[in-house]
Amino acid sequence: MKLATLKNGHRDGQLMVVSRNLRNAVIAKPFTTLQQALDNWTEAEQVLNLQYQALNQGSAFEAFAFDPTLVAAPLPRAYQWCDGSAFLNHAHLLQKAFDLAPMKDERIPLMYQGASDDFLGPCDDVPLPEVSHNIDFEGEFAVIVGEVPMGCPADQALQYVRLVLLVNDVSLRGFLLHEVSTGFGFFQSKPSSSFSPVAVTPDALGDAWRDGRVCLPLTVTWNHSWFGAPNGAEMSFSFADLIAHAARTRRLRAGTIIGSGTVSNVDRTVGSACISERRAIEMIEQRKPLTGFMNFGDRIRIEALDGEGESVFGAIDQRVVDATSLTQKAMS
Repeated sequence: MKLATLKNGHRDGQLMVVSRNLRNAVIAKPFTTLQQALDNWTEAEQVLNLQYQALNQGSAFEAFAFDPTLVAAPLPRAYQWCDGSAFLNHAHLLQKAFDLAPMKDERIPLMYQGASDDFLGPCDDVPLPEVSHNIDFEGEFAVIVGEVPMGCPADQALQYVRLVLLVNDVSLRGFLLHEVSTGFGFFQSKPSSSFSPVAVTPDALGDAWRDGRVCLPLTVTWNHSWFGAPNGAEMSFSFADLIAHAARTRRLRAGTIIGSGTVSNVDRTVGSACISERRAIEMIEQRKPLTGFMNFGDRIRIEALDGEGESVFGAIDQRVVDATSLTQKAMS
């Protein structure tokens, strides 16, 4: 099943059911928002799946063409956003390139709690104040969970995964090292994240959902040029591990989103999913970073294709823009 949220002037939008091929959609009934569906998932899954099947069969009443430019993030705002760092290869590259101290215990995943009050849609512009903040993109996979009990072990965690989606976890590298060094972690370095047009149930991924991992390449293009296509299969920690980590000392409410962190593979020929990793590889191989960060007007596209070349989640396809000019225009 595939779900999306139509922008309708309200903060939480209108829930839609989207066809398997992402061509058509229908307004979900009786659930008006994705959060409402997640809060009543036992009933919602059955009702929405019937609408999904009718849509795929061409028998859905009042179906219309699906337009990703008209949708918000599947959850435009969420109760909680927990982003992990589940690809150890990414951490190892940064450690080697910038002579950073190694993780104290690589058996425990890293995770931070990010802001979740203002997510961006897949085709929304990304407004930021200054290019001097070293703007970076980060391509990730993520899951949305139902109610997860405190202390949930990893071997039971996947039963709580409701939906899977893509993330552009925008990062401002100019703030990052200072914030990490304070011991309090990320804040200004992590502006609003962006999400794929649709979120899909794990069964919609077929064989690509294995061992709590999305075993698909995540294709990233920057200003229409290929940047990388690392595969989610190389997660050092699965989503089961990340869920268990997040729930170790507290329960997780329905609608909590958990991210994988930057997708990263040992094989460097598949490229990277963020600029910082490419710069780290350049430091290792050529002793200096050669790739700059993003400028206003730059476009980033993040997409996962299945074995037949079909888009699974739709594409995050957006520009970075000057927030100052937008503010001035709104005031004039």
